Amino acid sequence: MAKDIEVSQQGSFSAKDYHDPPPAPLVDVEELTKWSFYRAIIAEFIATLLFLYITVLTVIGYKSQTDPNINGDQCGGVGILGIAWSFGGMIFVLVYCTAGISGGHINPAVTFGLFLARKVSLIRAVMYMIAQCLGAMCGVGLVKGFQKAYFVRYGGGANEVSTGYSKGVGLGAEIIGTFVLVYTVFSATDPKRSARDSHVPVLAPLPIGFAVFMVHLATIPVTGTGINPARSLGAAVIYNKDKAWDDQWIFWVGPFIGAAIAAFYHQYILRGSAIKAFGSFRSSSNVV
Repeated sequence: MAKDIEVSQQGSFSAKDYHDPPPAPLVDVEELTKWSFYRAIIAEFIATLLFLYITVLTVIGYKSQTDPNINGDQCGGVGILGIAWSFGGMIFVLVYCTAGISGGHINPAVTFGLFLARKVSLIRAVMYMIAQCLGAMCGVGLVKGFQKAYFVRYGGGANEVSTGYSKGVGLGAEIIGTFVLVYTVFSATDPKRSARDSHVPVLAPLPIGFAVFMVHLATIPVTGTGINPARSLGAAVIYNKDKAWDDQWIFWVGPFIGAAIAAFYHQYILRGSAIKAFGSFRSSSNVV
């Protein structure tokens, strides 16, 4: 009797206590007929608009407070630490607000990584990216509309490779920084983690926001920190200066490469999707 109980207990512990969602269709035309799809696009647009409005205002405000030409205090303002908190804190807030509606991407690189992992369809990924880029332009446009003189004088929050750094160093910083962010997104939203840590609820937006905060601390001196193509494009379009456009490719190529590496690492190395798929194929091929 005791042996039977032990066996039954072992069986209960070995049972899989989570379920991976099925892969999203590559092209899901049916999404176009659902209001939830358009609601998610609107949520991504508004979230990215708010993200750029708050963060770019923070950057410009800091530069104006420390500008020696207007007797600014070099030790005043929020500093790089405050700017990093602004970006990380806004991501935390906005992901928390929109996660249940759109997934809270707010970043084409995150959307691209999730698309590669088949978490979203191609149609949804493309529409999210368009909404994010338009939202970023509108957010920065609001900043310029409210503070045009400061906006132009202090660089419009545009991303550029800083003096003293090569484009290769800037590209590397964007690749690694985006890898950290997208890897955190995958880990924080992993259904296996949610099941294993169900006794200690993990608020997914919190580690994602902290990832953005930490990456900004490391790479603000190098590139101003992009890791979000929509953020970089929105500022470049509204600021519209040569240097911002010359370096723009870095803030698309770097994040997309970093996102792709993170998706591959999490899905095929940590989660072993390739091995599972191969094992399933072998099992089915042995069935006569």
